[in-house]
Amino acid sequence: MFIINLTYKVPLDQVDQYLEEHVQYLDAQYALGNFLASGPKIPRDGGIILSHVESKAQVFAAIEKDPFKINGIADYEVIEFIPRKTSPELSFLQQS
Repeated sequence: MFIINLTYKVPLDQVDQYLEEHVQYLDAQYALGNFLASGPKIPRDGGIILSHVESKAQVFAAIEKDPFKINGIADYEVIEFIPRKTSPELSFLQQS
């Protein structure tokens, strides 16, 4: 399981120029089953993506396709963790 922490490097008006392309990218990653949740941080200085893929290499490969990455809009921090406890709705994420 991975947390992808995006931090914008440019003003929000530049972020908004690529937002629709970024949403299309997110939709494609959801369709592939790579992402579980995503959304903006508050204050809006970036966003968070929860990813459930096999490896960190897969996360980085997905990030390379993000228009925010391609156009230098955001920096990315990838945090790997092992979900040991979850709510019943998210039990499919648990690892022993």
